[in-house]
Amino acid sequence: MKSNLAPLGPKADKDTVRRSNLSLVLRAVREEGAGGATRAGVAARVGLTRAAVSSLVEQLLGIGLLTESGKTFSGQAGRPGTTLEVARSGPAGLGVEINIDYVSVCVVDLAGTDRVRLTEHLDNRGAPPAQVLARAAGIAARTLESAREQRLRPVAAALALPGLVSGGTVRQAPNLGWNRVPAEELFAAAFAAARPGHEALAVRSENEANLAALAELWFGGLDPVRSFLHLTGETGVGGALVVNGELLRGAHGFAGEIGHVVVEAEGPRCRCGSRGCLEQYAGQAALLRAAGIEESVGGAVAELERRARSGDERTVAALARAGRMLGRVLSGAVNLLDPEAVVLGGIYRNLMPWLSPAVDAELTGRVVSGLWSPGNGRLRASSAAGDAARGAAALVMTEVLADPVAYAGHAADRPARPGGPAR
Repeated sequence: MKSNLAPLGPKADKDTVRRSNLSLVLRAVREEGAGGATRAGVAARVGLTRAAVSSLVEQLLGIGLLTESGKTFSGQAGRPGTTLEVARSGPAGLGVEINIDYVSVCVVDLAGTDRVRLTEHLDNRGAPPAQVLARAAGIAARTLESAREQRLRPVAAALALPGLVSGGTVRQAPNLGWNRVPAEELFAAAFAAARPGHEALAVRSENEANLAALAELWFGGLDPVRSFLHLTGETGVGGALVVNGELLRGAHGFAGEIGHVVVEAEGPRCRCGSRGCLEQYAGQAALLRAAGIEESVGGAVAELERRARSGDERTVAALARAGRMLGRVLSGAVNLLDPEAVVLGGIYRNLMPWLSPAVDAELTGRVVSGLWSPGNGRLRASSAAGDAARGAAALVMTEVLADPVAYAGHAADRPARPGGPAR
């Protein structure tokens, strides 16, 4: 997870400065990665004195967020420094992705490593929202067993949800049939019921395409690209725009609904109520239908890919048409927003060999700057790391990195205090 490391100015109070500097040092060590960091190296990176960094490191070691081992030789005079790394036990993030036909849950540690993963394929369409969220809570509760065995303590949960998400509520999720569903509240209640006697866990929520884009930013190897448009192909088509390493959310938090951009005004009716939306041509259901594959059949997307690899004419034609529609919509977005790259994730990732020629051709012909050409590297497949569940879990860990003191000793699996409410 990238950050802009900078100490606070002199006007901040002492506790604020200390907490900010603890965050500064923890993030600096984390960004050094598996190779480890030294006190001297961290001091040089963050602009604090070695003595100040040493004191901050001792505090982080004391609360269990850093570990120290071995020695590293700088080749210069003086004693060798010990190697610092973020702790691989302790605080962790719990990410829960709820989609049309599956629930995926993961636990991510402070280093950003996906430590526990559990995915169940479920038909969530038409099911009552409370039932879907209760299923997800049950799966999430089971992942905590594995997390505890690895001495990980999730400090909060984040939900990755399809549709318009704001203030803990799914305002609209057409493919799930949800409207004004208090997702955070329902999930929190179900999660508490699945883990009686344990402390409550704070719950956040975000649009799944936004979290997939953040996962791609943090873990996908896009560096130095910091501004990109990310599309997630599932039953729907989700979009997210990252600008200078930050999500562009829009005035109401709903930016990125590219799946409901109209490509043919008199096209098929969409679940959102409009006609001719992009997902009616490039969404998972549309692709399977065009290729002649029953959506209800298990492994339908894998069958789509298998037929494409075998050169099945109907399948290849379906993917080419979807690519053209994607390219038309993306060309408008590129003209409007001028991103450094366009990243295709979800089911599009494995279908890139058949989608990209048509997408690239549309972009080349329609991007007015003339800066787009086939094979220029601006159209990319997402990495395996760029999934919404991991992005959700990592979102929780950004809070730990921002204020380590607030999460020192926090334990999601601690029994609730007798006679008092869960924290």
